[in-house]
Amino acid sequence: MDAAHIKKHASFMFASHPTIYHLLRDAVDHRAARNHLQAYLIELQRMMNRYSQRIQPLEWIVQEQSLHSFQRLISVRSERISKFRLVKMLWLMAHGKTSRMPENLNAGFFEEMIRLFRGLRGESGIYDRTPYPEFMKYHGREASLMRSDQLDTVAEKVMRMVRRYPTGLDPAVRRLRQKNASRILLKLGGGGEDWQDYRWHLGHLIRTSKDLERLIRLSREEKEGIDDARKAGLPFGITPYYVSLMDSLSGRRNDHAVRAQVIPPTGYVETMIRNRGKDMVSSDFMMERDTSPVDLVTRRYPTIVILKPYNTCSQICVYCQRNWEIDGPLSPSAMAAPARIQKAIDWIEDHRGVREVLVTGGDPLVMHDGAFLSVLGRVAGIRHVERIRIGSRTPVVLPMRITDHLADEIARFHEPGQREICLVTHFEHVYEVTPEAMEAVQKFRRRGMAVYNQAVFTAENSRRFEMTALRRILRLIGVDPYYTFNTKGKEETKDYRVPIARLLQEIKEEARLLPGLVRADEPVYNVPKLGKNYIRAQQHHSLLTILPNGNRVYEFHPWEKNLSMAETYVDEDVSIYDYLCELKRRGEDPEDYRTIWYYY
Repeated sequence: MDAAHIKKHASFMFASHPTIYHLLRDAVDHRAARNHLQAYLIELQRMMNRYSQRIQPLEWIVQEQSLHSFQRLISVRSERISKFRLVKMLWLMAHGKTSRMPENLNAGFFEEMIRLFRGLRGESGIYDRTPYPEFMKYHGREASLMRSDQLDTVAEKVMRMVRRYPTGLDPAVRRLRQKNASRILLKLGGGGEDWQDYRWHLGHLIRTSKDLERLIRLSREEKEGIDDARKAGLPFGITPYYVSLMDSLSGRRNDHAVRAQVIPPTGYVETMIRNRGKDMVSSDFMMERDTSPVDLVTRRYPTIVILKPYNTCSQICVYCQRNWEIDGPLSPSAMAAPARIQKAIDWIEDHRGVREVLVTGGDPLVMHDGAFLSVLGRVAGIRHVERIRIGSRTPVVLPMRITDHLADEIARFHEPGQREICLVTHFEHVYEVTPEAMEAVQKFRRRGMAVYNQAVFTAENSRRFEMTALRRILRLIGVDPYYTFNTKGKEETKDYRVPIARLLQEIKEEARLLPGLVRADEPVYNVPKLGKNYIRAQQHHSLLTILPNGNRVYEFHPWEKNLSMAETYVDEDVSIYDYLCELKRRGEDPEDYRTIWYYY
């Protein structure tokens, strides 16, 4: 951003809060500026608590949140931890010293500060268009009827928004998928019964752009992403079934989330190639190498461990947490040696505090029946293990793999009152929910085993009510929403990342409008090495600063907080401004998301 643009943006920013401008302008240096600002905020808080009735109560709450956020932003501690001196940059701007601005200063920073300054004045404007509920002025049945009419309006709006996203259960989509399946069978030389045979699908994985182009149209960028990934030796593969969930024409109108799940963006490939061989957090983001007490086991919590006997899947998700260690779909070397598996199971048996085991990988349900059931049986034989979770995306990408025989055999280890067996799967979008997937889920449910979902909140499922629509349809097919993960801060997955503020906004403004059983999952940020941070409330995370590029920096509190001493974790989020620009590119109106700035 050049000096003229900086001056223009700074003028708009300071116009949103002239008092702050004058405090900065009157200070002899940035240290004095900090003292002036801190004194002003203390006085502002005193006045707010004394004259709180001067503005509507909900606007007052926004003002209070903005005040506390700005106090943290300008604190010496925040600047020390984030390694960015916000007050100094604001002071330089107020004094017109634009030549000393950071090179990455952009419009995202100014948008953040303008919204924050407006909030400080009690003028966020987010409630301007919201009529005050008239029923509050009445009593009894008259108030009840008026309230019910208002709630009908809200419910109709919610369902209108939810229906923006077609599901794989919609009759028109089902007919489209049947045509897709017939076309794919014809192209791959399969017969009518082959489609229901998971072994046929595993034997005909799509591994190149040329093979995929025989089945659907690809954009130039999609083809380049696949070709570059293949040349670089990055894992790529798709089951014929999952290809059938993609629309035959390119454009990504309805199948955007399906394609994005498996077709790598060129930026992802370039970053993976650039970082290859480096010992970077970007590779092993969760630092599993530092939390593995024995091969194949990861432990971050007192009573649960992860067991990884099989290190591949039937197809590869682009933003897989373990992309740094997976060679490719159905890799021949994926199965751990029997001695390593037994050593891991023996370790679990020796640690009586472990009450639950998550068997994952890779995808353990891609293993042969005998191999998987052998591992499951040995874990179930450990007396102190009360629950075994099976982590698998198979119901989504290869639902015919869940045969009656496999479900029966798994159910043998499910003993109510003694041991629970449950499935944790990964539906990402309503377009992935199909009759076949529903049947796979129901094979577990009919045998008394629960099925849960862990979704990753990405640019592909984060539009208004898009994730809400997914949770709703999942409940209807028998899947309980469990976690919604914020996209991990891996460098190569920047095209997928969504600001934490958007996830907080989705919880409050969209999920909250549906029944509790539909919205009952937990928003999570995974802290490397330490584990899950429940970001629903600010007592679990703190905003430290806003960088010149518009990215927020957060300090995440470990799960050990109030239990034992542990380090916090600092991470840089993605820009709200950039995210809203991307939504606009996808046809959304950023005004519909205007409250996002006030989720800290």
